[in-house]
Amino acid sequence: MAIEQSATIRDQVREFIQDIANSKGVSSFSDQESLIENGIVDSLSIFRLVSFLEDKFRIRIADEEISNDNLRSIEMIEQLILSKQNK
Repeated sequence: MAIEQSATIRDQVREFIQDIANSKGVSSFSDQESLIENGIVDSLSIFRLVSFLEDKFRIRIADEEISNDNLRSIEMIEQLILSKQNK
């Protein structure tokens, strides 16, 4: 069950970020790719992403958790969500 839930989280995050990427002309990226360094996510889209994550997964992301480490890639975002849901 945890694997299915994890895949679902990853898919939902990827779909949201793909919409952002498409608006910037980026057609593909990997789950491990740095979203910020590769220009897929910028300062404005970070706030959209955090809002989406909080609403969609019913979690609270503190200001100090909004960091390159936590939001670097789809894989890292998924880990952040899972850690929040398991508390």
